[in-house]
Amino acid sequence: MNLKEKHRLRMFVAELEAIRGRHTELISVYVPVGYDINKVINHLKEEQGTAENIKDKTNRLHVIDSLEKIIRHLRLFKKIPENGIAVFAGNIASQEGKTDIKVWSIEPPEPVSIRLYRCDHVFVLDFLRDMLEHKDSYGLVVMDNREATIGILKGTSIVEIISLTSNVPGKIHAGGFSQQRFARLREEAAHEFYKKIAAIINKEFFEMKDLKGILVGGPGPTKETFIDGDYIQNEIKKKIMGSEDLSYTGEFGLKELVDKSKDLIAELEISKEREIMKEFFERLGKSSEKVAYGMEKVKEVLEFGAIETLLLSDSLEEKEIEFFETEAIKYDTEVRMISVDTDEGKQLKDLGGVGALLRYAVS
Repeated sequence: MNLKEKHRLRMFVAELEAIRGRHTELISVYVPVGYDINKVINHLKEEQGTAENIKDKTNRLHVIDSLEKIIRHLRLFKKIPENGIAVFAGNIASQEGKTDIKVWSIEPPEPVSIRLYRCDHVFVLDFLRDMLEHKDSYGLVVMDNREATIGILKGTSIVEIISLTSNVPGKIHAGGFSQQRFARLREEAAHEFYKKIAAIINKEFFEMKDLKGILVGGPGPTKETFIDGDYIQNEIKKKIMGSEDLSYTGEFGLKELVDKSKDLIAELEISKEREIMKEFFERLGKSSEKVAYGMEKVKEVLEFGAIETLLLSDSLEEKEIEFFETEAIKYDTEVRMISVDTDEGKQLKDLGGVGALLRYAVS
């Protein structure tokens, strides 16, 4: 998700987090893509009937009215949006005995993976909060000469894209063929199999804007033969972080590849943070007019539209992060969160937790 989408989601979650019901009267509905919207509406109508059994009259009316608001809102859609939808409704009146039913909805920047209806004293927001976590994507390829599985790692989730099987003959020599001809047949079949794998990798991974790297693994030397061959586009090949020897292919292979690559992924993220912080401190030493740090100075240059990359320490308070994200959107400024797990990150924290690489010199 881009910065604007992330900020919109963050503000949406913050607004709903502040709301508390006096009873279990706040309604949360999550609907995944592809679900029949009429079935959702019918289910909510049934819940209206069930709500008639609520003993407390005020709570009963609030739940029924909130459900009606959600039903009317969903009727505005011909079908569930591309990433699904989350709808919330409840009484927000500040005074006891007053009623002010409000409905909120959002089409999340990432697919809704659950179907949920819940009535509680707070809104169910965990699924939206999860989307706000920093989730880079990594391409996964596990293969041998028999099969290949391609997937994506996003956060802690492994999603399988496709599994392929090959026509490569087994190593046992078939009768009627010379050893040389049999070897050539195996080589040709493997070549076609690698081309098929590469076509999917080139298409799927080229279109992924948040792809940080590609991990390749599998039993035996097949993976190295594939990587070293002229199959993958150069721009995609540059993203290959390394290869791992595995015991499995398929679904288990994807999980084994991720487990064996955790240190590599962690080191990559740390190295990227160190790289941009190194640039920041080099500018600070050689051309200090091309950087800024500290709350007030960074706010000042941000208002000029002078910041190319904004560096925010993860030690900052949430409201401070929200402020800078809001302002960064106005000026098409990239925002990078910097952890305090490295020496460079600790130095940024000591400088006020905010730094900036500038588009042009500011005195």
